[in-house]
Amino acid sequence: MLNPKSPLAELLNAGMRPGVVEWIGVRPQRRGPVSVVDRVVLDTKTGVIGDHYSNPKRGTRHVTLIQSEDIAAIASYLDQDVTPEQLRRNIVIRGLNLLALKDKRFRLGEALLEMTGECHPCSRMEETFGTGGYNAVRGHGGITARVLEGGVVRLGDYLTVA
Repeated sequence: MLNPKSPLAELLNAGMRPGVVEWIGVRPQRRGPVSVVDRVVLDTKTGVIGDHYSNPKRGTRHVTLIQSEDIAAIASYLDQDVTPEQLRRNIVIRGLNLLALKDKRFRLGEALLEMTGECHPCSRMEETFGTGGYNAVRGHGGITARVLEGGVVRLGDYLTVA
């Protein structure tokens, strides 16, 4: 356990600039196309309303988020264009390192969330991007989060540490 008064603990808990919602997508059906939307409703029991992952039993994976900076990194590893739809996450954030949200609660639009883990790639990345797709996304797949207080999230909304 890290000493909360250590210099490293202070750095890990230092303030962060807000991130901005750059893209929102909902996956109505498993393996179906992603619907790009300008807002989404987050619910404390099921997560993203209208998403096929919307399920009370998925309490630790209500929402998936990825950084636009990671999408650019994945594209550079693959030497091809990469879109958020291909990565199948719900929300793209710009300007904030999502891994810095570990063990933190954060506001996203009207909602309050907490990070529950990293969002690892699935074998579908090989189908989508070809050979090397899975490894290109490793370490850059974003995070999963649980909704603690529901609300609407819109394009341009901020992500701030609560």
